[in-house]
Amino acid sequence: MKEVTVQELKEKREADKDFFLLDVREDVEYLVSNLDGEHIPLGQLENRKKELEDKKDAEVIVMCRSGNRSSRAASYLESQGFENVANLKGGMKAWASEIDPSVPVA
Repeated sequence: MKEVTVQELKEKREADKDFFLLDVREDVEYLVSNLDGEHIPLGQLENRKKELEDKKDAEVIVMCRSGNRSSRAASYLESQGFENVANLKGGMKAWASEIDPSVPVA
C-alpha cells in the first residue's frame, strides 16, 4: 500500500495539488481537530462508499489518528476499485508532532 508522509501532505496542500483527503476518525476526534478532509468514520465507510464513487479516479489520501484505521480504510477502497489511494503515515499524531504542534490530537 502506498503511504504519504505528513510533509508530503503539507507540500500538496501548499501547492494546491488536486487530491481528496478522507478522514476516517470518529466524530469526537474530528471535532477536536481536522485538516478539512471529508469525514467518514471507518465504521461507516462500507455503508457510505457511494459518497466516494466520484473519487475513484482521484488521488485519495486517507488519514486517522495514527495510521492504523486509515490503512484499513485504504485497503478497503483499493478492494472497491480505487486505484490511487495512499495512507497518511502516522496520521494526526504525526501532523501534530512534525508539522503543527498547536493541533490537539484526541
